[in-house]
Amino acid sequence: MQTFVLAGGCFWCLDAVYRTLEGVHDVVSGYTGGTTKYPDYESVCTGTTGHAEAVKVVFDETVIPASVILDVFFSLHDPRELNRQGNDVGTQYRSAMFYADDEQKQQFVEARDRAAEYWDGGIVTTISELGTWWDAEDYHQNFFAKNPNQGYCLAVALPKVIKIRKSYAKYVLAS
Repeated sequence: MQTFVLAGGCFWCLDAVYRTLEGVHDVVSGYTGGTTKYPDYESVCTGTTGHAEAVKVVFDETVIPASVILDVFFSLHDPRELNRQGNDVGTQYRSAMFYADDEQKQQFVEARDRAAEYWDGGIVTTISELGTWWDAEDYHQNFFAKNPNQGYCLAVALPKVIKIRKSYAKYVLAS
């Protein structure tokens, strides 16, 4: 098993997308990249903690390659937007990858380079060493599945899930 920590806007969208893929064993929403100890959703939303909304994606590389996990990441958000994704604005919504070791760092750099060939304009995704991870509150875990009719889920998360299901159909869980 391998774990990647990725931030690309609201963690609800990343969580929703990765849960649809074969070989993904767990997705945990949380906060990392900041300096505040024991951050919570309200404090992270102020943009003063330095933390990003992120997900830990735990996956089996014998089922889904690490490169696919990373390519999905660059497909489901716009890595050219600095400190925002759509209407979600602030450093907590930045595009970032947090590596656990040098091998992951290299994988992240290679994925960002691949993505640069696809996206017009400069990619602003940062690649940083993983610091302390803080799990988000329980109500944020698997939010899309628990709240499928919530406005944000319908307007923002669902289109991303549909896009990835179509683009990466080979890796989508059977319904």
